Amino acid sequence: MRKAPKKAKKKIEGGSNVFSMFEQTQIQEFKEAFTIMDQNRDGFIDKADLRDTFAALGRLNVKNEELEDMVKEAPGPINFTVFLTMFGEKLKGTDPEETILNAFKIFDPEGKGHIKADYIKEMLMTQADRFSQEEINQMFAAFPPDVSGNLDYKNLCYVITHGEEKD
Repeated sequence: MRKAPKKAKKKIEGGSNVFSMFEQTQIQEFKEAFTIMDQNRDGFIDKADLRDTFAALGRLNVKNEELEDMVKEAPGPINFTVFLTMFGEKLKGTDPEETILNAFKIFDPEGKGHIKADYIKEMLMTQADRFSQEEINQMFAAFPPDVSGNLDYKNLCYVITHGEEKD
């Protein structure tokens, strides 16, 4: 009889496989994040790893209590399966529309509900997974900016998540 690691299985609900909660690309991204955080490469994230990760990000003097609180969120030692399970639990129940809206709100600090089309075009073409000109053209064809050059991102988010055309 095969023995499963008890600590890793502890919080997985209904015996479901935590790896089935995410797409393969997401799991790979989580694995990369885990590897970056596992500073001493022992296969577990502990307080020392968290402290080193914060330091690498430029945040020094993190309080010991803060690190302890983070580690205590896990049911036991934080290996990759536990790490993935913790993210699964944090992400469970998050509304994709809310997630997308929150991403747009970063570019709308005044909370107007719209962003200058030129600005979002620049951001999409120069940051992270860069959009091509063709992708920008497709987006603006589906969601043209208003006469003032603003993109109504609240409506855009609704259509993305509900698949319904605007009236």
